[in-house]
Amino acid sequence: MDHAPAKPHAEPRSAYKVFRPISTRWSDNDVYGHVNNVVYYSWFDTAVNAYLIEQGVLDIHGGSTIGLVVETQCNYFASLAFPQAVQAGIRVAKLGTSSVRYEVGIFGEGELTAAKGHFVHVYVDQITRKPVALPPALKKVLETLV
Repeated sequence: MDHAPAKPHAEPRSAYKVFRPISTRWSDNDVYGHVNNVVYYSWFDTAVNAYLIEQGVLDIHGGSTIGLVVETQCNYFASLAFPQAVQAGIRVAKLGTSSVRYEVGIFGEGELTAAKGHFVHVYVDQITRKPVALPPALKKVLETLV
């Protein structure tokens, strides 16, 4: 019996619940003429946190609960480059008591992901850094992304 994980593959836009526009910058390109891999992780953070701020469930300046990234991964399928406009599709794959697995698809002009990845936030008390239950308002918003 083969227990090898399935090979990562590009996904369609329909696999994601909400979308955020992302503007590429001149500095995103590397010497090979495409967006550098590390930039995608920044896009993941930007897309998810901006969405949560817009929904009124993340206060980065005065909130008592913050999300700490404990795991992240990205797979790449097609090249993107400045000045291309891109979109980040967001969904929630797993909603725990104090953690969330966000999955983000990065799209250029096509129907399939140019890259897709995930990260896991563990929500903690901002001062003690101890895990806390997801605040009810945050959980309600996250449930719409499952």
